[in-house]
Amino acid sequence: MRIGVPKEIKTREYRVGLIPANVRDLCEHGHEVLVETGCGTEIGMSDADYEAAGAHVLPGAEAVFGQAEMIVKVKEPLAVERKRLRPGQILFTYLHLAPDPEQAADLLASGASCIAYETVTSRTGGLPLLAPMSEVAGRMSVQAGAYFLEKAHGGLGVLLGGVPGVDPAKVVVLGGGVVGTHACHIALGMGAEVWVLDRNVEVLKRLWAQFGRPLNTVFATRDAVERHCISADLVIGGVLIPGAAAPKLVTRETIRRMKAGSVVVDVAIDQGGCFETSRPTTHDEPTFLVDGVIHYCVANMPGGVPRTSTVALNNATLPFVMALAEKGLVRALHEDEHLRAGLNVHRGHVTHEAVAQALGLPFHPPLAALAG
Repeated sequence: MRIGVPKEIKTREYRVGLIPANVRDLCEHGHEVLVETGCGTEIGMSDADYEAAGAHVLPGAEAVFGQAEMIVKVKEPLAVERKRLRPGQILFTYLHLAPDPEQAADLLASGASCIAYETVTSRTGGLPLLAPMSEVAGRMSVQAGAYFLEKAHGGLGVLLGGVPGVDPAKVVVLGGGVVGTHACHIALGMGAEVWVLDRNVEVLKRLWAQFGRPLNTVFATRDAVERHCISADLVIGGVLIPGAAAPKLVTRETIRRMKAGSVVVDVAIDQGGCFETSRPTTHDEPTFLVDGVIHYCVANMPGGVPRTSTVALNNATLPFVMALAEKGLVRALHEDEHLRAGLNVHRGHVTHEAVAQALGLPFHPPLAALAG
């Protein structure tokens, strides 16, 4: 198969769909890899590295999209990229379609088969291609929160871990999944007072067993969310429903009652966010204020540490890229129900139920769509 890797064009997005090591594996299996010149330069992966791995370096994205049978990216395609897709082409990347009807319409019109990293599943019920970036984002959320709590950056002027004789900051983590677990790990390590809220008692038991008494676990009723957010210095939102829009857990009224200079970090912003007051921001302009509360809602947060993120993501995606290249789309999806769960759009049809519900569009079961 001919596989294309264009350079990412979202603001300050330096991650890459395939690293040279993975290109080498694909080329050694007889596949052809086309990469756009400069796609890895910002993370220390040169055109020469890609050529040494067996790739062909092309001068621009148009050539990559025009020649490749499968496009492997990191972030959702922007409008100019969506126009380059064609019927029968495979797109393998993060999509986050639920809050993005414009992107969905373009992908449906393209006739391409679009597989979303964030809805590929595993035998254990996890999301193996979302997990690496959720790990990064969970850890970064605490770093970002600590930074913006500093007075020079508009915050309360609170040190996350405090010092002897001075209380530490109160960190509230909404959701005990991958994001929440890694946020707890870093916040506890920095000495903060950490509270994690989740509606699954088994999740709370797992976190209690993992971190012990320093972590405070709370069942996430509406009353508990309001009470703990109002008294928090930093709130991290990490709740995810695969393929669907994130639930709005924190209301505008709760934000109004929080302390001026406190910080919220909405890691769920790719799926619409879990704070009513959230809207996507960029690494260039990462924050905005609502009622004195600093909102950090960067939609590609792991892009801030692109080398770490790229390698972590590639470790997870290579087996799926290889399966699609070796077997072709139809056979690969027929043989692997977990990869098939990633199929969001196929030749003009929405093939993921949660995405269809979120967008108010008809749902076509993936096997039926593939057969058609």
